[in-house]
Amino acid sequence: MSHTSQYLLSIAIPTYNRADFLKINLDHLVKEMRGVHPDRVEIIVSDNGSSDHTPQVVEAAIREGLPVRYIRNPQDIGSDANIAQCFNEAKGKYVQIMGDDDLYLEGKLADLLDILQANDYGVVCMKSYGYEKDYVQEFPGGGGEVIDYSDAGSFLYKIGALISFISACIINKEVQASTDANQFCGTNLVQVNLVIQAIISKPRNAFVARYMLACKRNNSGGYDFSEVFVERIFRILDSFQPKGLTEDAIKAFGKKMLISYYPFNLLRQRLSRAGDLTAAYRRFHDRFGSSPLFYIWVAPILKLPRPLAILWAWVTVFLGRVLTGDLRRGIHFAINRLKG
Repeated sequence: MSHTSQYLLSIAIPTYNRADFLKINLDHLVKEMRGVHPDRVEIIVSDNGSSDHTPQVVEAAIREGLPVRYIRNPQDIGSDANIAQCFNEAKGKYVQIMGDDDLYLEGKLADLLDILQANDYGVVCMKSYGYEKDYVQEFPGGGGEVIDYSDAGSFLYKIGALISFISACIINKEVQASTDANQFCGTNLVQVNLVIQAIISKPRNAFVARYMLACKRNNSGGYDFSEVFVERIFRILDSFQPKGLTEDAIKAFGKKMLISYYPFNLLRQRLSRAGDLTAAYRRFHDRFGSSPLFYIWVAPILKLPRPLAILWAWVTVFLGRVLTGDLRRGIHFAINRLKG
C-alpha cells in the first residue's frame, strides 16, 4: 500500500443530529470489529456540528473499545462537504462512506475485508436491503457470490442505482489519493464522482451478490428527486466520457434506471403528492426523450391522472423487479408492510 493507506478499509460515517441512529450503527460496529484485526480498519465519525447527544454516543462507543477517530465540525458545513470530508480524511486503501443509519449484517465486515484483501479492485459494491423496524425479521434471505467485472460498463449496469448509495460502494482511494472531494460539493452526489473514477481506474470491480448491509428506509431527503437522480447524475456520468466511460455504457445504465429504479421512486412521489410533476417530466424528457421505453414505462406515471398513474406505477415496479431478478426482495418488503 502507498503512504496514504495505513489501513485496508476506512469506514467514515457522516452524521448530523441523528444520535439515536448513530448509536445503533456504532453498537453494531463494536460487535463486528471483535471479529477483525483492529489494524485493518479505521473508523471515522464526521459530526457536522450536531446539537444533540452525538458526542456522548461516540464517547460510549469508544469506551466499548471501538477505535473511533471523532471529527466534530464547529458548525454545519452542509451534507456534501461533510461527505467530502469523510473521503479526504480517510487513511485506508479503500473507503466506505457509511450512512449513520445503515448496519452491517453479522459477520459481514470480516467477509468484506477478506474480499478486499484477496484482490485489487476499483470498487466493491455490496448488496443491501431496506428495513422499516427490525432488520433481522425483515431480512429477505438468499445468498450469492462475489462477481468480478473486467468491463466498466457491465459493472455500472449491474450495480445501477447503487452507484449513488454511499454505504454500498467501497471505493479505492489509492487510485485517486490526490483528489479533493470538495470539488464535487453542490451536487448531492459527491460519492458518485468518486465511485466512477475508481471504477474506470482499475481493470477489475466486484459486486457482492449476497446481502451485506441493512439500510433504514425513507430516512433521508431534502432534495428534488428528478433534479438529483436524472439531471445531475447523468451530467456526472457524461463528464467521464473523455476519461473512458463509453456512451453505450451510459445509455445502458439509463435503461436500467428507467426499468427498475425510477418507477418506484415516482410512485412514492405520486402517493405523497410531492414534487413538481411538470419539472420532473421536463428533466426526464430532456434526458430520455429519444427513448421509446421512457414514453411507455415512465412517462405515464408522471402524466396520467393520479389514480391511473399509481396503478401503472405498481405494474412497472412489479415488472421491473421481475426483469432485474429482484422480485424476492420486493415481495418480502410488501409482506412486512402488510404486517406493519
